[in-house]
Amino acid sequence: MRKEKGIDVDVGGGGGSGSGMGMLLVLFPQDSHKSKFTFPTPSKSLLSKAQSTISICALLLFTTLLLFTLSTLPTPTHTPTHTFSHPHPPPHALQRMGTLHRRGTKSMPDLIICHVPEETPLHHFRLFLRLLHRSSLTASSDVVFLFPSPSHTPKFSPIIRQENQAFSSLLHLHAHLNSTRWLQHPKSTFHPNRFHSKTPPQQQQQPLWGTKTKTRTQLNSTNSFTYGSVLSFDATELDPENSLAGFLDRVPLSLRRWACYPMLLGRVRRNFKHLMLVDVKNILILKDPLAPLRNRTPDSVLLFNKPDKHAKRAHLLSTLVIGGARGVRRLSAALLVEIVRAATQHRKRKNAVSESAVLSQLVAGSQFLLKNRNVNLIVSTESIPEAAASSTSFSDSAMLQRGVSNHDLNHVIMTQICSSLLDSSVYTDC
Repeated sequence: MRKEKGIDVDVGGGGGSGSGMGMLLVLFPQDSHKSKFTFPTPSKSLLSKAQSTISICALLLFTTLLLFTLSTLPTPTHTPTHTFSHPHPPPHALQRMGTLHRRGTKSMPDLIICHVPEETPLHHFRLFLRLLHRSSLTASSDVVFLFPSPSHTPKFSPIIRQENQAFSSLLHLHAHLNSTRWLQHPKSTFHPNRFHSKTPPQQQQQPLWGTKTKTRTQLNSTNSFTYGSVLSFDATELDPENSLAGFLDRVPLSLRRWACYPMLLGRVRRNFKHLMLVDVKNILILKDPLAPLRNRTPDSVLLFNKPDKHAKRAHLLSTLVIGGARGVRRLSAALLVEIVRAATQHRKRKNAVSESAVLSQLVAGSQFLLKNRNVNLIVSTESIPEAAASSTSFSDSAMLQRGVSNHDLNHVIMTQICSSLLDSSVYTDC
């Protein structure tokens, strides 16, 4: 407080506290009778201005405190009111990798790894999965789809979901007919008997894939089914470094998959007895191809000849490999080394490496495999038949190869499936 010509002048900011809230200047006459100044405005006007100044400062102080309080509060997490518009993402299949499309009812003894080449048409993929379900293989097998890149997962996921739902509907419809003493609907080629569970759910070991559950759902004994999990990985998850890129200018999935298998098969090496490696684009599964190997040793691997009338020597079919888990795992590791060796020999023609030729060359030196890898190689005397579009029934074949001359194969097979009134009721494309 200092006096200037009879006027008390108060200059302060909260008693020197350094709050930085500004300066408040209030003028009061010390003695109205002794004052030598004559104010140009009335005393009421001066009081009004002083009150306005105080109000503005108080408002600024309140606003500052309010903003400071709001800025220090934690940001609340927004919870959408319409949960259906924000579906939960699919769970991971294994160790934060892959996508689990359907969790099976129990741990399965067999594993089918289906690689999906880059140029696979959607309708080929759909028919492959549909026939795989109808073959009854999923009653004892988990199914893994291997995609070339992450962009393929959202492309094929809707088809996987639709076919899983159609299979479930088909299973329950046939079970309902069985309960009404219909053993099988006329003309239906689907046999649900293998999917009936003989073991109580509480005694079944949980599936390998996804999150373990604490309790098991008690299924009704008249409606108890067993089926495997359906999941997918992309090549960037299992082979993040693209191991063959340094040896080949372009690495198609048909070759890169052999660099993906060690990662996947190494993590599940003690969980499965039999394995199948199959090409989705070129092979169709109609029955159980693993049946001839169920009584053989875990080191056994069954290969098939590739029919080619113009080839000088027989080549092996690389689109289908089946066998014991240990034998297939060792063969895949050996084939990866052979691919690198072949690519090194053809450095001037880096893209001249053929998967079938590499497999055939590897098996030609099978003494190395037999002695050092302990792989019991079995080359089938029969080749997988190539489907002809003129065929009306495929019930005699366990597997089919797609050929260049069977463009109507999908139509022929779907006509056969849709001829059953019951089966056609669960497929929207019938």
